[in-house]
Amino acid sequence: MANTLYRRALPTDTISFSSAEGRRVFAEALAAGGLEGYFPLAEQFHTQSEPAYCGLGSLVMTLNALAIDPGRLWKGPWRWFGEELLDCCVPLEQIRERGLDLDELACLARCNGAEVTLERADSDNLQRWRETLALASRGDAVIIASYDRAALGQTGTGHFSPVGGYHAAQDLALVLDVARFKYPPHWVSAERLWKAMLPVDPATGRARGWMVLRSRPRGIAIGFTVKCEGESWNGLARRLTSVVAELETSTNVAAVARAIMPLTAHLEVRTPTASAHEEAMTRARAAFQEVSLYRDVTTAVGPDHAEVVTLLLLASVDLLVPERRTQLTALTGRLAEDSPLTAELSNVRAQLAALWEHSREVA
Repeated sequence: MANTLYRRALPTDTISFSSAEGRRVFAEALAAGGLEGYFPLAEQFHTQSEPAYCGLGSLVMTLNALAIDPGRLWKGPWRWFGEELLDCCVPLEQIRERGLDLDELACLARCNGAEVTLERADSDNLQRWRETLALASRGDAVIIASYDRAALGQTGTGHFSPVGGYHAAQDLALVLDVARFKYPPHWVSAERLWKAMLPVDPATGRARGWMVLRSRPRGIAIGFTVKCEGESWNGLARRLTSVVAELETSTNVAAVARAIMPLTAHLEVRTPTASAHEEAMTRARAAFQEVSLYRDVTTAVGPDHAEVVTLLLLASVDLLVPERRTQLTALTGRLAEDSPLTAELSNVRAQLAALWEHSREVA
């Protein structure tokens, strides 16, 4: 027992959630309307199940608080988010070993049905951070903060946790720490938390920051998702850059289909886990037959890759410059709004758009 730990004491400038002062701050924030977003998160309060799972634990809380249906089985007949379901973008084995960076967590959020706005902390956006806290405190969205524990006087380095509320008069943010075995939920200066996002994350060479998450109106994708297995997020971003360069010059469907092929290894087709999931996948696959592009793609790359190439092509069009986007749309056509593929396409498009933006930032 001498070499084991049971929690740590919070730094003296931090207010424990359950302390008398913490309860007073909570009551004041509640009366001021700064805790509307707290209750959906509190219903889902979750302790991360692995030391490196702070990102997954935060995302499980958030997705369930946003009432997003995963469209896949958790256990028994129940569809519910657990950490083991967050298996796209980066393999769970890798996450267990090294954790996640901010871009990878955003990828996971998008492929599991959330709309994500990602913002990195910099010397000019403290006011923007406070405005975001005020927005989330009204229950309009959920914030996950990515920060350096050491900058808060805590032990450890990079960490993720949802923010459950904001006491604007005292400028205090409520951190719902998912490592509850280490630190309890606590109130901390919003400015201090923002400053803890400024140190560079060694994994990315960039500052940390925050994500604002909402449920996506087009619903959850259950069949197709971008994954980074076998390649880092940065490596996949570089690959996408090369593919887009090829798409800029390709002149017919066969050429654009061949140009997109390097990405096919990074589009996962999920295995159905329930009859309802299997039925939805069957409808989605049948919908490919109604996409005129699909026949030309099948001729160009063969039936084994036709589905993923078709979906990737439709999702990649928005990455091109406007003139080329118009030209390529004339070749590929558009998907009908009521197609069973709409949610799948929306998901892949959001992931590729985020990956494209990341590639521009890294460059």
